[in-house]
Amino acid sequence: MIFVEGFRLLFVLAGSVFGLEVGRSVDNRSYAPVVGLLIGAAVSYVLGGVGGRLIDKGLQRAVFQFRNTPPGEIFASSIMTTTGTLLGLVIGLPLLVLFRSGYALLITAVVSWVLATFGWRLGSVKGRQIVAAAGLSRILAPTPDSPRAHALLVDGSAVMDRYLLVLGRSGLLPSGLVIPQFVVDHVRSVAQSPDPVGSRRARRGLESLEALREMAVPVHVAPDELPEVDDPTTKLLTLARRTGLRIGTCSTVVVDEAAVWELPVVDLRNVAHELSPDHPPGERLAIELVKEGRQARQAVGYLPDGDMVVVNDAIHLIGQGIVSVNVLSTRPTSQGVMVFARLGADRSADLEGAGR
Repeated sequence: MIFVEGFRLLFVLAGSVFGLEVGRSVDNRSYAPVVGLLIGAAVSYVLGGVGGRLIDKGLQRAVFQFRNTPPGEIFASSIMTTTGTLLGLVIGLPLLVLFRSGYALLITAVVSWVLATFGWRLGSVKGRQIVAAAGLSRILAPTPDSPRAHALLVDGSAVMDRYLLVLGRSGLLPSGLVIPQFVVDHVRSVAQSPDPVGSRRARRGLESLEALREMAVPVHVAPDELPEVDDPTTKLLTLARRTGLRIGTCSTVVVDEAAVWELPVVDLRNVAHELSPDHPPGERLAIELVKEGRQARQAVGYLPDGDMVVVNDAIHLIGQGIVSVNVLSTRPTSQGVMVFARLGADRSADLEGAGR
């Protein structure tokens, strides 16, 4: 209320002066100046109240959006904005001196505005580096001493996949995980969806989080402090920028957007692909076929690490014990690696001999 009334007072003063000047220009010797003053004051009183409330709401919204922004980024953005404004004035000053026209003033204002906006955006993106270069990291961007500062910020795709459980079981998550509340809510909603595949993966993800807690892996659920952002990917990236955490994801969209934002990201699916055993064509595997495949006469088995093996023309060997197969090709999937194979040469020879 103090801001609104103060803004209204200044607006009324300006409107009264404007109305007085208009009245004098009409007829300086009559009551026109007084009438102009009163009309200007009345109109500016109404407009000042409306404008003051709108500006007050805008300021509150701006403060709300900046409440969790690191001070280093605000400091760097302010310095870069001021520098851009001054640089624009320096560029436009010769034009004002030489031409002394409204066009020169307009060009100066446009240049200053463009450079100020560029400075603000550059400061918000490079805030940490600018603060570090200025030697103010300990004051404006202190490094957290908590082990959580080295945790992995994960999204729904990482939670619903199996890689986090593998990393936790291997002791590769010493600082634990940070999971935003909106990610947990999304996974829970998927777990209750009618889609059998998605709901099964979501339930497995929730069970994996409980298993990680039982392994003494720190799993911290961060409250949703970004209600002003609707897009989940933008919300995750904004949270990563504010906390300085690395993002763990299985989504190529998040990986690409993180590269645009210049944020550190760990593509868990790529890591798993790099660490997964390589099955070159011709390699011999020993598996047990347990069910039929999607195509005719295909049989399916599983390797000890859970990867699926699809064997052509082997439906008659389901449940017949260990079978020797030769790898034809492999294909990475969301569940790991799918291996395509055919019956081994020795097994085929035995079958032909039995047939004779």
